[in-house]
Amino acid sequence: MDHVAAAETHDLVKIYTDFWGRPRVRALAGLNLTINQGEIFGLLGPNGSGKTTTIKLLLGLLRPTRGDVRVLGRPALDVRKNRDIGYLPEESYLYRFLSGEETLRFYGRLFGLRGRDLERRVGELLDLVRLDRRARKRALKEYSKGMSRRIGLAQALINNPRFVLLDEPTTGLDPIGTREIKDLILEMKAQGRTVLMSSHLLADVEDVCDRIAILVRGELKECGNVRDLLLVRDILQLRARNVGADVGRDVEKLLADRGATDIQLSHPRMTLESLFLHVTGDEPQTPK
Repeated sequence: MDHVAAAETHDLVKIYTDFWGRPRVRALAGLNLTINQGEIFGLLGPNGSGKTTTIKLLLGLLRPTRGDVRVLGRPALDVRKNRDIGYLPEESYLYRFLSGEETLRFYGRLFGLRGRDLERRVGELLDLVRLDRRARKRALKEYSKGMSRRIGLAQALINNPRFVLLDEPTTGLDPIGTREIKDLILEMKAQGRTVLMSSHLLADVEDVCDRIAILVRGELKECGNVRDLLLVRDILQLRARNVGADVGRDVEKLLADRGATDIQLSHPRMTLESLFLHVTGDEPQTPK
């Protein structure tokens, strides 16, 4: 694996304009991110925070208003990068009258796969996403939400990409379907792939991501290692000992003792949920 980042953004700004070119919505405001190869990176934020816009800019589907975007060492608008990219949108628009097998054959041919290589790849992916022999021959119109997400994920992997972008991959799934998708994401990392997943569901990123970034109204509010962020749960024990005003210094020492280095945390909180609510401004007020 080379040392080029999977993705980098520098002072990235995206402003949507109206028909007359007048600014309408500022979706991103000076975003600076680095996603390392081989990690699962979570893009977390409430609806409308800029997550999908960020993904579309990385894919080259949108042009930035200002700033720079690079993916696997190339400008995001360079289509040559796409041979190493896989993408699962929030809503997969697949042809509903094709079967699972036929869907993957179609996308495989778009990437130049033919004959035995194509059939081998289709079989591997259907096994990976755990669609049985009967399900893979059924039309997609008969698929459940969970089955549709799994075939969408298989489609995103048909070209054996190095970097996979998943937009809200577990939206609308029941707990079993959600767990299956999370397991597949972890399996992708085990295969050496980089995964960027956007979500507004805390449990998703907490379970599978190595690092997370929290976006709020287009601005990066927090970025750090999930393990390090979750260490602040030990504040409960510090507070139980009535540490009081010294809690900040004690938390810093606690994190340093645990080896935490990759963290930007301006307001410690006891759980990832509390951190998220604080950053997004939805934290409930404590009665006085």
